[in-house]
Amino acid sequence: MIDHHQEFSTLHDASFIVQEHISLADKNTFGTGGKARFFTQPTSAQQFVQALQFADQNKLDIFVLGGGANILISDEGFNGLVIRPALQEITVQSINDRDVLVTSGAGVAIEDLIKHCLDHQIIGLEEFSGIPGNIGGAVYINLHYYEFALEQFLVCATLINKKTYEIMTVDTSWLEFGYDQSKLQNQEYFVINATFQLTKVDALTAAFARGRSVEITRHRQKRYPYQNTCGSFFRNFHPHEVAHTEKKLIYVAYYLDQLGVKGQLSVGGAIVSHQHANMIVNHKQGSSQDILNLTLMMQDMVYKAYGMKPQPECQLIGFTTNPFA
Repeated sequence: MIDHHQEFSTLHDASFIVQEHISLADKNTFGTGGKARFFTQPTSAQQFVQALQFADQNKLDIFVLGGGANILISDEGFNGLVIRPALQEITVQSINDRDVLVTSGAGVAIEDLIKHCLDHQIIGLEEFSGIPGNIGGAVYINLHYYEFALEQFLVCATLINKKTYEIMTVDTSWLEFGYDQSKLQNQEYFVINATFQLTKVDALTAAFARGRSVEITRHRQKRYPYQNTCGSFFRNFHPHEVAHTEKKLIYVAYYLDQLGVKGQLSVGGAIVSHQHANMIVNHKQGSSQDILNLTLMMQDMVYKAYGMKPQPECQLIGFTTNPFA
């Protein structure tokens, strides 16, 4: 573990702003949800500290919002402080002729970081092309696509402690990554920035990687819905959860496909994608409640048919109880 502690609680930034009653519907990929009671976009570690202090002083719950992928926000909104990191700095440090360290602020969009790297003939992260979201959220969930996971490239991350406001830099092992999992999901630390070890290449190789990035994006958009969706709503089953010993298939989409929901099952403005049985699309201005009711139907159908209850991978924000428990 890399352990460089800094105390920022005494620092103040006059440009720090907290807004009230801010819509969240335009800040997530489903395009649904109510308002944040309070909302702030820190552009520095100092402002992030001030945001946490504001929440603590006013006894507010905190939700850190990234690019808005992989979340479903209640139609009632979030009765606390929504922090949307706007830390946008990207730096590059050479290790040798081939290897470089790229550090990105938590608020940088994944696509923007990939483009920045390719513009500077740096490759590696293009494997995640076409995936929405920001770097902070990508580290939080250990972003993956086929055989690639973000932890394969991550060297360290700079975090802020929710209670003490300490800034600390930790290595990959500290984060305890798993499939769609990290230690950050304990909600005790938030991402300030992340550092990746990537590869510096010649212009021809970089051009090839850029073409690969375009093709990965094209493939994703052909295979999966890419608008008004959070991606896969349910996580795959863990092997011990699979009741059918003859196959032991962990893929929730397989079971939903067998039930014929794809492109057919809908509630209000929410419909199961015709492209993927485990992806919901907000169609015709659906609400978060439409999406929730649809996914509860899907969960119930799988349970009745196979004796297994899918659990959401999508984070539920602003709901007073967990409807999937």
